[in-house]
Amino acid sequence: MEIFKHVNIDENSRVPKYQQIVDSVIDNIAKGNFKMDQKIPSINRFSEEFYLSRDTVEKAYSILKDRNVIASIRGKGYYISQTKLISKVNILFLINKLSNYKLKTYNHFINSIGANSHTDLHVYHCDESLFLNLIEKNKLAYDYFVIMPHFKTDSLEHISFTDKAIKALEKIAQERLIILDNIKPELNNAIGQVYQDFENDIYWSLTEGISKIKKYQKIILVFPDKAVYPYPKRILHGFRKFCIEHKLDFEILDKVYDDMILKKRDLFITIEEADLVNLVKQVREDEFKLGHDIGIISYNDTPLKELLGITVISTDFKIMGETAANIILNKKKYKLKVPFNLIERDSL
Repeated sequence: MEIFKHVNIDENSRVPKYQQIVDSVIDNIAKGNFKMDQKIPSINRFSEEFYLSRDTVEKAYSILKDRNVIASIRGKGYYISQTKLISKVNILFLINKLSNYKLKTYNHFINSIGANSHTDLHVYHCDESLFLNLIEKNKLAYDYFVIMPHFKTDSLEHISFTDKAIKALEKIAQERLIILDNIKPELNNAIGQVYQDFENDIYWSLTEGISKIKKYQKIILVFPDKAVYPYPKRILHGFRKFCIEHKLDFEILDKVYDDMILKKRDLFITIEEADLVNLVKQVREDEFKLGHDIGIISYNDTPLKELLGITVISTDFKIMGETAANIILNKKKYKLKVPFNLIERDSL
C-alpha cells in the first residue's frame, strides 16, 4: 500500500514502537498525506510490513480509535476518520469542579501551551468513581494528563488523594503526568507537581497583614463544613495556628447566616462567593463602614473583588497554569509551590 512509504519506524529510537505509529499517522494527517476515508493497512499487514508484533500495532490502533483518528468497519478494515488537524500533543485536563479559579488556571494553561496541541477539559466533581472511570477510559488516549486531585468522602469531607486514585495515577507513565493544586511527594511518577500549601499559605499570608488585622477584636473564618465540593481542612489548621500564635480571639462558622449579628471590629475571612456577597450586603444594610467598622478578607482573587476593593489572600493561578504548560513544552521534571499572597484593599 502507498501508505507505507509515509510511515517511519525508527528501530534506534527510545520512543515505544506503538507511539511511533500513533505519531506517524497523526503527523501524516497534519501534512495532508492521509485523506479522509482513506483505507489503512490491517493490523496483521502492518505488523508484517514493519516486523512488529501484532500487540504493538493493535495498541497503536486502539489509541488512534480512542482519539477518533481512525475507525474500523466490520468486514472492510480500518479507515482515516478525521482530517481536521490532529494535535501532535493531546492533553487531558481533569479538574474536580467548575469554578472561576479552576477555569482561570485552565485558561492560562491553554494560552501558554500554544496552538500545536489539543486539550480536553473534564470535570469529575470530587467523585472518586467518576475520576477512576475517566482515567481508565482515557489512559491510552492522551499524551499528557494534567490533574487537580480533590475528592470527597461519604460524609462530605475533603481528601486530597484516595488509595484507588493513587494506584490509578501510578499507572500513568512518568513523562505524561502533571499534578496541580495538590502535592503527593510519594507520587514519584509525576513529571510535574505545581501545588498550593493550604495550611502554610493562609498562615503566612495573614501574617503579612498582622499590623492591620490586630486592629480588629475578633476574627471569624467562614469555612463551609459540608459543602458539595469540600475544602481542605488544612486551611482550618493554618488559620488556628495564626490566631493562637498571635493571641487573637477567633471563631469558625460554617456559613454567613441571614441577619448575622455583626459587631464593630469584627474581621471576616470568607471562602465561598455566596458568603462574601451575603456578608457585604448585611454590612451595607447595617450601615457599617467596610474596612473600618467591619473587615473582610476573601479567599482567592477575582476582577470583581478588585473592583469592589475586597482584600484577598490568593494563589497565583496564572503561574499555576503557565508552569504546567511549560513542563509539557520543555519536557523537564519540575516541582513548584505556587506563590500565595495577601493583596490589601479597602476592606481591611
